[in-house]
Amino acid sequence: MYHTIDEFILEWKAESAATSHLLDVLTDESLQQSISPGHRTLGQIAWHLVWVIGSLSSAELQFEKPDGEERAPSSAKKIVDEYKKVLQALVDAVETQWKDVDLQSSQEVNGEEWSKAKSLHLLVQHEVHHRGQLTVLMRQAGLRPPGIYGPTFDDWKDKGQTPYI
Repeated sequence: MYHTIDEFILEWKAESAATSHLLDVLTDESLQQSISPGHRTLGQIAWHLVWVIGSLSSAELQFEKPDGEERAPSSAKKIVDEYKKVLQALVDAVETQWKDVDLQSSQEVNGEEWSKAKSLHLLVQHEVHHRGQLTVLMRQAGLRPPGIYGPTFDDWKDKGQTPYI
């Protein structure tokens, strides 16, 4: 958990930059890719990340929510633009509206009492979780996901090295 706003901001900026890098690879055509019929599409998962960040806007933390409906748009550019806008709005709001001591105060989330620090921590974990799903769907859609925490299989091959299997 975070003890200071700066701890959150540091991690959030790193993780959201990784997500932005991933979203930048999406194409309009790839947004319809799903693991199987009836499951979320690549576009729906990407847009879900945008909307979850926006859901943190409340009476206790005010910032502009994503533009558009909760339903995923058909434009990869729209998803990327709204993601970048809402992630910066969150950073600005946390930096200007909360103090370190506020992280320990509680708020109701999904019928449970969570500290604000826990809400921010779970936001980061949620983002990482769905980023993993995005990379699988991107490969199925014929896209090449960028390395996040290290080189991808393709990155190793590009370097003339044998990827670990």
